[in-house]
Amino acid sequence: MAEKLFSFNTQPHVAKLGDSAELHFIPEVFGDQFLDGYKKIQDAREKISGQTDLTALSSEELRSLYAAMRTFLAGLMTPESAAEFLRFEVIKGGKMLADFRSRDEADAHAASLAGARVEDKSMRLPDRVLTELLEWVTELYGGGDSRPTGPSSGSSRASRRAGTPSKGSSRSKGSTSTRGASAR
Repeated sequence: MAEKLFSFNTQPHVAKLGDSAELHFIPEVFGDQFLDGYKKIQDAREKISGQTDLTALSSEELRSLYAAMRTFLAGLMTPESAAEFLRFEVIKGGKMLADFRSRDEADAHAASLAGARVEDKSMRLPDRVLTELLEWVTELYGGGDSRPTGPSSGSSRASRRAGTPSKGSSRSKGSTSTRGASAR
């Protein structure tokens, strides 16, 4: 009978933002949860046509990319962190009526209420930090540097010993077996 122990994370991953803020990410992703969200980011990047100079992009293109990044990240957070990170409130008469994780859902709800508007109450982060969070999460769930320790069947074989066995020349006119390169 064969037995193998498989381990997986059970505690949330924590991204510390400065001295006081933290975002908690789910311990593991299941099924296509990671891939589906990451595909949306790739789609947003494709719309930008491979542009690497962000200053050349329109504000609408940038908004689309950042919205995809934020939605992807929020989808991998614990519900409490997601509610803090990505939050759109529907306001009417100075009163908050509902909140949503999606701007489109909030806009649709506000449109159904005469005189309602949407306020973005999402956590604000510098672009650099948002990008670093995205890279960290991609490594966390995408396999990045979290490889198992110990031997792997994909490892390369040990190198052969240097040199080849040969008979070196000797002044005594006898042969002496040597290992490696001959000394001349």
